[in-house]
Amino acid sequence: MSVEPLASLDRSTLRERALESVRAAIISGQYRPGDHLGEVELASSLGVSRGTVREALRHLQQEGLVTAGNRGMLRVNSLTPGEVRELFQVRAALEGLAVREIIASPRREAAVGVLRTALEQLTDEGEDFPARIQADLAFHLQLCRLAGNSMLVEAWQRLEGRMRVAILNGAAWQVPMMARDRHAPIVDAIEQADAAAAVQIVEEHMASAAEHFAQASQSA
Repeated sequence: MSVEPLASLDRSTLRERALESVRAAIISGQYRPGDHLGEVELASSLGVSRGTVREALRHLQQEGLVTAGNRGMLRVNSLTPGEVRELFQVRAALEGLAVREIIASPRREAAVGVLRTALEQLTDEGEDFPARIQADLAFHLQLCRLAGNSMLVEAWQRLEGRMRVAILNGAAWQVPMMARDRHAPIVDAIEQADAAAAVQIVEEHMASAAEHFAQASQSA
């Protein structure tokens, strides 16, 4: 049996571990928007090669968590207030489509049950911000998945890195926007099969979040 496939798998595993570690450090706030991400320092900290770190950072660029600054130096991405507002406008359009599709689906009642379960992961208080971010985004991703449109899900996921950046820019502002009671009306409207109300609630939710995070971004 050739050992070459095992060597290839090992390199892939290292790359994935490096990617997960750097992503987790950004999402948790260990690295803040604007912080420089040096290949040498990261490689030393993670115990991997600079090439492995470079591949991980390239992937994080594609996710929108990392951006190239002056002279190609990589930094944790940051968003202007205008970009934050644009981001949430696109989210409103995507998730508005999602709720309309769910309501029109014969699987609406089952979808409501799934969303009620996702709601239970949201809390109205607490200081575990990474967990709250994850629960919030998981709810909205589930909303898109339940629409049954793979292109919708893909479009939403392409924005996820920037969503996290926007939220991390405004850590002190995120508590009210991630509470369970801010999300429950979306599920209630879907359960009642009221498409107009569901879309309006989603749009208002996103507009409110946009203003919170845009203001936080401006003052960061």
